[in-house]
Amino acid sequence: MDKGGGGHGEEALPLFETKEARFRGAYKLFASTVFVGICFIWVYRVTHPSRGDGLGLVCRWRSCGSVCIGSSLNLFVSISEEKLPGVDIFVCTADPKMEPPTLVINTVLSAMSYNYPPEKLSVYLSDDGGSELTFYALVEATRFCKHWIPFCKKFSVEPRSPAAYFAQHSNVPDDIPSPQDWLAIKRLYDEMEKRIDSTVEKGMIPKEVRDQHKGFSEWNSKVTKQDHQSIVQIMIDGRDKNAVDVDGGPLPTLVYVAREKRPQWPHNFKAGAVNALIRYKRYYVYRGTNNMAHHLARWAASRIASGDYPLHPELLTKLT
Repeated sequence: MDKGGGGHGEEALPLFETKEARFRGAYKLFASTVFVGICFIWVYRVTHPSRGDGLGLVCRWRSCGSVCIGSSLNLFVSISEEKLPGVDIFVCTADPKMEPPTLVINTVLSAMSYNYPPEKLSVYLSDDGGSELTFYALVEATRFCKHWIPFCKKFSVEPRSPAAYFAQHSNVPDDIPSPQDWLAIKRLYDEMEKRIDSTVEKGMIPKEVRDQHKGFSEWNSKVTKQDHQSIVQIMIDGRDKNAVDVDGGPLPTLVYVAREKRPQWPHNFKAGAVNALIRYKRYYVYRGTNNMAHHLARWAASRIASGDYPLHPELLTKLT
């Protein structure tokens, strides 16, 4: 009988056989000691909780929740603008192909249009890809925001992302008393969106556009997504009295940031970019200032711009 399917009346030979492993007793003893050791560690952690140890903190976890107190909200609304704290908003992006620049700047424009004192509002676009296409889109947004922000304030626009707003209102809404203003801002946005999408599709910045902003000089043939220097450009300086919109109102601070990335150093993707911003912010809050843009140029020149290096005291001393 052919059991293997390939012979002629012959029994198929086994391809392998199972044998008892050597030193099974020693292996069982080793596994048992590891198990007992782990059990002793857990018993010790439970009976000796430590304040600085994560395992000790687990034993003291308590579920809690937050409840909105109406009286506190009323107090916050009635507080004068001079006493409101400064707010820094980080918008993160990494790849103009996966995250279209048009989508990114809509997020930036929405944040810049918050119902908050503009002189106390700062928006930072963290471009971990260091893309000149994203920077170009931000240049376009810098011009458009001078029209969009006063439009939002004048007509209490919601939502304040231009793309989301015009997607909901294909025609002039009934709550806009001036159709000319709506049509004008819609035309400006459509033209800006068309220019950005066209440039991204081509994959290069036209020379006449490069000549309009000095920030494009940061990009050359050696700059790549994974290998580039720190790039910091203050697009709008909220401290500048000339930084106003078309109605003469002050504008919030707008900054483009691309932390340094080198092939020989792990960059930890977007987490590394956020870490760079948080480390820098934490340091200068400790120093007693809320204005990050004032110090960004010096920060960008240092190695801490990559977010992957420890903040040595001697380095911080040199930065101050």
